[in-house]
Amino acid sequence: MKIRFQADADFNEDIVAGVLRRLPEIDFQTANEAKLARLSDPEVLAKAAAEDRILITHDRKTVPLYFGKFIQTQSSPGLFVVSQKAEVLRIIEDLILIWFASDAEEYVNSIRTLPL
Repeated sequence: MKIRFQADADFNEDIVAGVLRRLPEIDFQTANEAKLARLSDPEVLAKAAAEDRILITHDRKTVPLYFGKFIQTQSSPGLFVVSQKAEVLRIIEDLILIWFASDAEEYVNSIRTLPL
């Protein structure tokens, strides 16, 4: 199955826009489109899982902790934690590479960090 991405509310939307500009066929939903504003981290994780989307965030402090608790009771498509210090272009390229070179099943219940 092809990967579907969900941007967290704190995620740089320039990255989402850059990915979609290069490959509009990638299913990459913004936090605004998903109506994630004011949702707690556990609620965001549950919504992403319900829609079979890998959650992408810059939040290294709380989201990974909630993710660990989340996968103890239910499955998640995965979590990508992206460094805020990384170059936007590098992250765009990494996400496109991941989309082309892998399947969604490879990331189930795992946390990955970007850049690669």
